Amino acid sequence: MSNYIEFNDKIAFHPGYYIMELITESGLTQEDFAKRLDTTPKNLSKLVNGEQKLSTDIAMKLSRMYGTTINFWLNLQASYDALIAEFNSGDELEREREIFKYLDYKYFKDNFNLPELPKQKDEQIKLIREKLNIASLTVLKNRDLTVSFRNFSTDLDEGSVVRSNVMLQIATNMALEEEAPKFNKQKFEKAVDYALTLTENHNDFYPLLKKAFLEAGVILEVLPNISGSKTNGATKRIGNNILLMVNDRRLSSDVFWFTLMHEIGHIMNDDYGVSFESEAGQSEEEADNYAREKLIPSEKFNEFKYKKDFSVTSIKKFAKEINRDPGIVLGRLQKEKKIGYNDYRYKSLHHKYKINLD
Repeated sequence: MSNYIEFNDKIAFHPGYYIMELITESGLTQEDFAKRLDTTPKNLSKLVNGEQKLSTDIAMKLSRMYGTTINFWLNLQASYDALIAEFNSGDELEREREIFKYLDYKYFKDNFNLPELPKQKDEQIKLIREKLNIASLTVLKNRDLTVSFRNFSTDLDEGSVVRSNVMLQIATNMALEEEAPKFNKQKFEKAVDYALTLTENHNDFYPLLKKAFLEAGVILEVLPNISGSKTNGATKRIGNNILLMVNDRRLSSDVFWFTLMHEIGHIMNDDYGVSFESEAGQSEEEADNYAREKLIPSEKFNEFKYKKDFSVTSIKKFAKEINRDPGIVLGRLQKEKKIGYNDYRYKSLHHKYKINLD
């Protein structure tokens, strides 16, 4: 290492630079100077070469030896450290620019009121960093930044990890601002049953759902999707509460409610983490089974299938009997290949929910 640094037309000297000057002026060898300073020659050598920081102990000894203040020497070290940090920050910004390529500033501007900053990428990076409350965008590469990835596949690329972490960080920050009682599993089970009575309420269900979950200690956050995140949802313990996050990528009746119930299944199994597209494994299968059974009890669904009448009228009638939106029944039949996904006759059963995320 050098005992001085130059960066952005600034120069800062390591305290060792000045100590070397004192040694030269004294006419002593480094070994003799070290003895007078009450330290080892090896320690002094590292110090004058800028290989180690000036300690408070050595600063005190130098102040006694030369009649200066301790702060005089410690301030030299602080100035040197500050310029080193600024230098490293420049390198870090270069790395952040690489991560920024995975993101679209428009997402933050449109959904989270960040200002219009055309062609000001470094300022955009700064504002996103502050919005996410992270030290650097580079931490978004970490698979366990906010929530553990349950079962990531080998083809989950860095861009998907970054985009997923953005959503998870936003959801976590939002949840930290909420006040909720301690998580109560029994209350949550009742809240889930109540939620299923709202499936036909396409416009006003979200605040009712959020309130019911909140009272059970579960903080529900539905976020605008980031294209390419490959994230379906996530669950995370936050203190005495639980964060339940899903995105608004698919708001049709069957997919939205299945995704939500799938994540709830993870909570019921005390299994927390991120769910990605096309994941497999026992925990995912258990969450899927929970979602299927909660949405349409298997016994009743099997009775319905046995009749082999999958007309629009029949689907509506069955949906009313189990108090579910007909689109949920349609989605189940399509999943089991009883009805084609592109069969126009069932168009009237497709519904999309409206969620105000402001």
